[in-house]
Amino acid sequence: MTVIHEHFDLTVPPLDRSPTQAEIQAGIRESQAVICTLNERFDGDMLAAAPSLRVIANYAVGYNNIDVDAAKARGVIVTNTPDVLTNATADITWALILAVARRVVEGDQLVRQNQWTGWSPTQMLGVDLSGKTLGIIGMGRIGLAVARRAAGFEMTVLYWTRSGRPLQPANPAWQRVSFEELLRRSDFLSPHIPLTPDTHHLLNDAALRLMKPTAFLINAARGPVVDEAALVQALQEHRLAGAGLDVYEKEPELHPGLRELSQVVLLPHLGSATIETRIRMGMMCVENVLAVLEGKPVPNRVA
Repeated sequence: MTVIHEHFDLTVPPLDRSPTQAEIQAGIRESQAVICTLNERFDGDMLAAAPSLRVIANYAVGYNNIDVDAAKARGVIVTNTPDVLTNATADITWALILAVARRVVEGDQLVRQNQWTGWSPTQMLGVDLSGKTLGIIGMGRIGLAVARRAAGFEMTVLYWTRSGRPLQPANPAWQRVSFEELLRRSDFLSPHIPLTPDTHHLLNDAALRLMKPTAFLINAARGPVVDEAALVQALQEHRLAGAGLDVYEKEPELHPGLRELSQVVLLPHLGSATIETRIRMGMMCVENVLAVLEGKPVPNRVA
């Protein structure tokens, strides 16, 4: 905040809640720059309310909350915060993998609710990670970071990418397979792709039906990549062993039935939620804004 106040007049200070549309419109009416989160949507109407706007700095890697074409049409530059949250998001992915595999949350609740009666050879049995197959959809920065961590668990890594471009650098032990083969062979499936019209509901009912009944779905990417209704049905019918979710289709709402499933670990969108990462994300937004307003090369321009 100190850096922001040194350079700018702040019209809408950070809140513990998302600002309303009216608050945003009032704040950006005379603004040259906006720093926004994924909760704030910038469509054509919102952009029209800010005739002086020159840059939207998105406090995230994904920018599906911004109508990029509308921004381009008005000469507004859009930036994001890549790289800095790669490791934090990869770590939360592995936290979810471990939590669902070893039933960490269920165990915690058992102890806290004073229902634990002592050690038992068959109590809350989970599954090993060693020897299992991790399937990754998308091999960008975060997908690569997740794959690298699999080596410590002696897992086989399969991956599928939409582009088909070779990985650089690529681990020769990782195997590129078709989307259908990835679904069929993965014991843990983790998408790491942006939300686009092509990836919306990529993991739909038909896709989930190709997965093993012993498999787990992990999602720390974007909620709408997974058809939440189809996921709930698959879990209720025991066509999947479980799921670990950090993102949802209609955040903060959950699809009916999801909250009641004990084989699902639910996190409140914590992917980048470390002190170091969030501070750096904020600084990157400020750096992007300053670059635009000072006419310098923009470090993280997406449009």
